[in-house]
Amino acid sequence: MLDREGYRPNVGIVLVNSHNEVFWGKRIREHSWQFPQGGIDKGETPEQAMYRELYEEVGLLPSHVEILGRTRDWLRYDVPKHWIRREWRNTYRGQKQIWFLLRLIGRDTDVCLRASDHPEFDAWRWNEYWVPLEAVIEFKRVVYQQALTELARHLLFHPAERRPNWAALSGLDMDA
Repeated sequence: MLDREGYRPNVGIVLVNSHNEVFWGKRIREHSWQFPQGGIDKGETPEQAMYRELYEEVGLLPSHVEILGRTRDWLRYDVPKHWIRREWRNTYRGQKQIWFLLRLIGRDTDVCLRASDHPEFDAWRWNEYWVPLEAVIEFKRVVYQQALTELARHLLFHPAERRPNWAALSGLDMDA
């Protein structure tokens, strides 16, 4: 299901613990780390898709989390042409995402990376909120930066932690 511009509707999940550390999942059989995310199925709301993806990728139920916030609008990224299946290259551009900020109110032991038949992650860890973005695949980094920045308003931080130096954290030149 693509919109008129060629973007697939998707949700992203920033899951934090009581220390405002984020859940960081390692893609199965890869050396890249990311937040849980996935497509919105036909007839699903973004919130319904978020709960489905949270269970499929992390094994958590709605009772394990509370919603702290979500992005106001869609955040988009383009997928490089060489990553797109040949038959989709004339119609598919990338993903448009609504990002949710969730607080884990369950326990770490509630996390189960094998909750579905097709696991996304083979490892996970807690990481500081302003996670260094060089571990994220390059074409998603700006959206991650936008989501973390927008969602941070829902968390209390020490003033020195409020605004990250994204160039230092990600290796990106955000002013370019």
